[in-house]
Amino acid sequence: MGKFKLDEIDHQILDMLIDNTRIPFTDIAKKLLISAGTVHVRVKKMEEAGIIKGSSLTLDYKKLGYSFIAYVGVFLQNTSQTKFVLERITQIPYVTVAHITTGKFNIFCKIRAQDTMHAKDIIFMLDDIEGVYRTETMISLEESINDKKRLMHTIFNEL
Repeated sequence: MGKFKLDEIDHQILDMLIDNTRIPFTDIAKKLLISAGTVHVRVKKMEEAGIIKGSSLTLDYKKLGYSFIAYVGVFLQNTSQTKFVLERITQIPYVTVAHITTGKFNIFCKIRAQDTMHAKDIIFMLDDIEGVYRTETMISLEESINDKKRLMHTIFNEL
């Protein structure tokens, strides 16, 4: 399947949806001077093409008491254990992201915790998984960049 062709209207629709996934199509239509039906059809086409995959909700984890972020590199005894270890990692709800990686770590995880003691408990849960040789943790002091739009605009400019 070839690349899906996006035009300027599609770019503007995506731009608004990234800012607020709950924005009504009628509001998008008014801002772009097109019909709400046109917005609906274009969004549906982008969903069918797999460009838009669902919508997401952004939580303020700090307000919920989970302000501690750490990244944990997981070393496995054998790479053949990757699937098994990932299945166990998915059972730890505080691991919010996990990547199979090349280089130093076999798996790289992002965890959210209430504080350092809670993070220690989560890291120990990871260490206790059968097949995990050891872990290495990096504490996030601050999330400085989290901007989906910059990449999106760069991709649009390259098309």
